[in-house]
Amino acid sequence: MSLVPDSAGPAADKIRCDACPVMCYIRPGQRGACDRYANAAGLLVRVDPHVVLERTLEDGGRLVPFGAGALDWDGTVVGQPQAFVTAIGAGTTYPDYKPAPFIVASEVEGVDMVTVVTEGIFSYCGVKVKVDTDRHLGPERALARVDGEPVGHVTTGEYGSQMLSLGGVHHLTGGSKREGRTTCEALLALCNGEAVTLAIDGGATVEVQSGRPPRVDGALEERMRVGCGSATIGMFAKQWHGLVDEVVVVDDHITGVLSEHQAGVLLGIAPTGIRLKGRRSTPGRYFQVAQPGTGWGGTDIADPLQILGGFDARAARPGQTLLMVSTTGEHAGFYALDEALRPVERDMPAALAASVALIRENCEPALATVLFMGGAGGSLRAGVTENPVRLTRSVKDALTVVTCGGAPTYVWPGGGITFMVDVSRVPAGGFGSVPTPALVAPIEFTLRLADYAALGGHMDEVRPLSDFRGPGVHRRQVPHRAGDPWPLSPVARP
Repeated sequence: MSLVPDSAGPAADKIRCDACPVMCYIRPGQRGACDRYANAAGLLVRVDPHVVLERTLEDGGRLVPFGAGALDWDGTVVGQPQAFVTAIGAGTTYPDYKPAPFIVASEVEGVDMVTVVTEGIFSYCGVKVKVDTDRHLGPERALARVDGEPVGHVTTGEYGSQMLSLGGVHHLTGGSKREGRTTCEALLALCNGEAVTLAIDGGATVEVQSGRPPRVDGALEERMRVGCGSATIGMFAKQWHGLVDEVVVVDDHITGVLSEHQAGVLLGIAPTGIRLKGRRSTPGRYFQVAQPGTGWGGTDIADPLQILGGFDARAARPGQTLLMVSTTGEHAGFYALDEALRPVERDMPAALAASVALIRENCEPALATVLFMGGAGGSLRAGVTENPVRLTRSVKDALTVVTCGGAPTYVWPGGGITFMVDVSRVPAGGFGSVPTPALVAPIEFTLRLADYAALGGHMDEVRPLSDFRGPGVHRRQVPHRAGDPWPLSPVARP
């Protein structure tokens, strides 16, 4: 690897790479600082293979061949394509004046199409991580750190999940060099499906990996909660009717009480005189029964009786039974009131144990989900058209489909082209980095040929799909992911 400052000047045997702002001078046989480009006998070459998605046939899933003799081109737009040229391994448009590395012609259902393919260098990027867990990871806005460096923060909690926002331009470029490098390395690992351990200020240590169960303080999460305490009451009230006098579903957010809840009222369950600590919202729904934590229902308690006050003797009676359960069914206890109306733990009856098992069964597997989020800036849009705002308008008008390594994306409303993609749907190894620091992510723009010409596209750079066949092309053929829409299929656009 060679990285020589401009002031040193290039030696005779070095070539200069302009694929990113670092502008490395690279010796023969060596790679640049990004490990993505190399000097091969005086030629600048892309080290990684260019990824081409292959569509499977509907009769048994056999791969369509993509090799010599396939997809020949006679100068017209090629026929119905069974291959999609992704931006993975394609190269970048840096500096801004260059057209995208590949602008590929195809024909879909009689419509002439083009796909503009480029790898973008993203300083303005990050990941959103959805962590399925009932446990408290840390206070909202608390910093998330990797190796002591801040790389993001805890954001608003959602239904059954804790949310993390990692990366962004301020962590990549606005702090120290070490913070920027650490952030870039963490983002790259997450986007390429690797595990990253995050320490939350004032909270837990969590290990996240796309599509895998998270670990919180070393404990593997098995399931996400079925719902809040109130929702759990609503779902399973009938399961408890006639088996137990009272049920409390412990939850950090909304703890449910069966006898007070509308579901219990409709079933005719009599008042039990139970009193809960915390703030009563509506009947059978209580807020702030305990502090957030990693115990019962995402609270900080190990003994559920801590959230109970004394029973009201006007309604309670000795022998009255009580089930306390968490929103995942991980914790459960069965109690009966003694002569002093104090709950005493008893063996769980089999019928109630079955209802707790039903709660667990209805909890989906806990996973960590990683969404890459980036803004397509100047070099990306200039690589598509000489009038970049026309590309933005074309995307907003649904004339242009944006994919990431062939995977479907969500494009945010509002200005610019800000998109998100589930990294698990991108082919393996689809993301890279450069030491500026920034992430390198694939992005493709697919639209009608006529629309491409209208937005001022680089028409002289359009190439046939057949250019990507043959033994001299350094490519990697990857099966199209089942469940993803075929990137070239949606041609019925406004």
